Amino acid sequence: MLPWIRAARVPRMRSLLAALLLALTVLVAPTATASAAPAAETATSRGWNDYSCKPSAAHPRPVVLVHGTFGNSIDNWLVLAPYLVNRGYCVFSLDYGQLPGVPFFHGLGPIDKSAEQLDVFVDKVLDATGAPKADIVGHSQGGMMPNYYLKFLGGADKVNALVGIAPDNHGTTLLGLTKLLPFFPGVEKFISDKTPGLADQIAGSPFITKLTAGGDTVPGVRYTVIATKYDQVVTPYRTQYLDGPNVRNVLLQDLCPLDLSEHVAIGTIDRIAFHEVANALDPARATPTTCASVVG
Repeated sequence: MLPWIRAARVPRMRSLLAALLLALTVLVAPTATASAAPAAETATSRGWNDYSCKPSAAHPRPVVLVHGTFGNSIDNWLVLAPYLVNRGYCVFSLDYGQLPGVPFFHGLGPIDKSAEQLDVFVDKVLDATGAPKADIVGHSQGGMMPNYYLKFLGGADKVNALVGIAPDNHGTTLLGLTKLLPFFPGVEKFISDKTPGLADQIAGSPFITKLTAGGDTVPGVRYTVIATKYDQVVTPYRTQYLDGPNVRNVLLQDLCPLDLSEHVAIGTIDRIAFHEVANALDPARATPTTCASVVG
């Protein structure tokens, strides 16, 4: 018997394997909040997911918000959605990547299938609003997954801009933790079988390889990436950046050196990042993003 297989049968080693899996799960989970209110009621009361909303001349495109791994259509956007609604945008958010028997915590299914859900949802939003195109804002996996929709599902014809907040555009090493997986036989297969949305995000996975082949971007779409150097999930943080025309890569600390937001905060509560989101959605009316933007 191989020594590491024999060791896996020892209780301490089984505990180590469980801890490794738990660490992977926790690190990739940007928005695992304790509870979630009913989606339709909460969203409507806060002014988003209102299908009677019609885009204005000032903001002619609806904004589709795409949550991260272990997130959902409400908890990820309790600050950003009202922030955009108050600025005159029609705002919508979806749940995707659901697993059977797992409520509230989504983004765990195969990412190509999640992109198909986004495809359907964007069509629904465009039909309801009458707009020819939408803008997409996503956090973590939600900033990366739409790239698949743009490149392989015809989304480039329906999307004007993609804004990724801490997106894992080239996968993630999770601070090198995923490099340990080959030393623990069975764990990688377990992650892939039970939570394919996590496995797809590992740097070098078949999904990431397909997504990045042939270039990061497609013609006709404006891209913005907003990153933080304190990101502990999508690592190294510079792998979030995209390369191509119509791309703007932004480091939060270049805008405000005092901003200490990490992976969770940049996508859920950081109003400096959200000011930059607003600039990306409406570059003609953009104003400088500084540390003072936290009160904007």
